Amino acid sequence: MSPNPQSESLELAELTTEATDPRYADIDRMSVADLARTMNDADATVPGAVATALPGIASAIEATAERMKSGGRLIYVGAGTPGRIGVLDASECPPTFSTPPEQVFAIIAGGPKAIVTTCEGAEDDPAAGAAAIDDAGVTDRDTVIGIASSGRTPFVVAAVARAREIGALTVGLSCNAGTPLSDNVEHPIEVLVGPELVSGSTRLKAGTAQKLVLNMFSTIVMVQLGKTYGNLMVDVKPTNAKLRERAVRIVRSVAGVGREEALRALAENGHSVKQAIVSLRRDLGAEQAAERLAGAGGRLRAALGEEQ
Repeated sequence: MSPNPQSESLELAELTTEATDPRYADIDRMSVADLARTMNDADATVPGAVATALPGIASAIEATAERMKSGGRLIYVGAGTPGRIGVLDASECPPTFSTPPEQVFAIIAGGPKAIVTTCEGAEDDPAAGAAAIDDAGVTDRDTVIGIASSGRTPFVVAAVARAREIGALTVGLSCNAGTPLSDNVEHPIEVLVGPELVSGSTRLKAGTAQKLVLNMFSTIVMVQLGKTYGNLMVDVKPTNAKLRERAVRIVRSVAGVGREEALRALAENGHSVKQAIVSLRRDLGAEQAAERLAGAGGRLRAALGEEQ
């Protein structure tokens, strides 16, 4: 049955993210300074909305980490701004945590061109959402996070529904209550940010909320996988001057050595920060350090013989 346009219009009008807030009715008359202050005040409410959703966020992250410890992948699915936020978060994982590109990635309605070019109509195609899950080879070890401010985007809802059929762990991140997205996942996360400064422009507070939540997902999961030592980025991939310098500083800090010794250890250990630290702290050659690190499941603290 084809959808009823009038019914869909009424449903959209009921969403808090589509509501018109009278406090912002005269923004076109405000000075730049007053409008900037008003927008900043609106943005300041977002962390509180995220805090309210923390129990559900934490539960979803714990379940995701368990899947990924067994070799599963983390896959974001979105359309428009939520899709681009998913792409952004996923793209930061390889340089920050040395994850392979296929371990954390994003599916955006309309494909890669939608990252920089408007493809808004692509979000209305549920068949494409389900097909994208099949094309990605999703399995029951994976976690699929659907992101949709409204919680009703057909591409995203169909994608998580298909992923759940396969047995993947499914999470729904929206900014409205009682959404179809929440109904189709095991872990619904609803961050209720309320009406936007510009009515319906969910790239604003809703987009900020989504970025905050995805920051938590990728960072906390990677910490659980042993990708940090304390708060140090020991799995950093030193692919540019800034990251190479960061690698040297980390090795010096954890191994307690000078700059030249840290540089030498990094060169001898294939520029792996973890392996260089193990080599220096345990007085091992590169091959032995690699074996010790592998035996500890890549966890630096365990490889150094420290208590977890």
